[in-house]
Amino acid sequence: MLALFKSAPLLEQQEQQWLIDTFIWAVENFDAEFFTKHTQIILPTGQYFPDSVSSIEQMATSVFKRVTTYAGMSAWPIQLVAPQQLQPQVFPRFEFSSVIRGERCELIVPPSHAINISFNPNQINQPQDLVASFAGTLATIMIHHVGVLPPGGKDFLPQAADALACFLGFGVMMSNTVYQFKGGCGSCYNPYANREAQLSETHTVFMHALVCYFKKDNVSKKHLKPHLRSQFKKAQKEIKALVSESANPLLLAYAPN
Repeated sequence: MLALFKSAPLLEQQEQQWLIDTFIWAVENFDAEFFTKHTQIILPTGQYFPDSVSSIEQMATSVFKRVTTYAGMSAWPIQLVAPQQLQPQVFPRFEFSSVIRGERCELIVPPSHAINISFNPNQINQPQDLVASFAGTLATIMIHHVGVLPPGGKDFLPQAADALACFLGFGVMMSNTVYQFKGGCGSCYNPYANREAQLSETHTVFMHALVCYFKKDNVSKKHLKPHLRSQFKKAQKEIKALVSESANPLLLAYAPN
């Protein structure tokens, strides 16, 4: 009878395992040292985005620079251009000296051209969407450069980019922007400002909780949307149990003492 009151897991076992495998893939391919020593859980606060701006372009440039820095990708040949300047482009070939992220990241094979990315002007009034969109784009570029497919293969590249953006430290904004409620004022809702999420809210929250577990973060939960906090708390509990039962040496190595 007690089994009747046992709560269902947040995700199916196969879905949980894909997210855990994707975390392992991220650690193995996207600079584990930077993740361990430098990755922060970025919050939607003035502490992380303190710049004052007076135009759409300044807003986009300021947020782009901050996101690129937090991701450890300031040395990457990526430049922000206005939406009307964005054209189809071929991904350039380039190489780094040793690490691919952080202050020691250095190009040894300069690209023939920079990677141009742009922004959605509609997101200027939804800065969390702007941050999440930039983080997802940087994650996609990183995957393209490294060239190692995620668990599940190429069909899972879009989902893996969202998961990798959480790994880069942007899980709060990624979780908060999966779905935007219309709210009580129809004129305030702009569907064109929403980012195109590839993971559900629950999957994104679980991935964020997984990253927070290994980064020993207990602060970011209060910056999630209220209805996501209970999911995050449940994910934390399930992740702790999953890791404690795991025989994977990488997970055990990263687990908090």
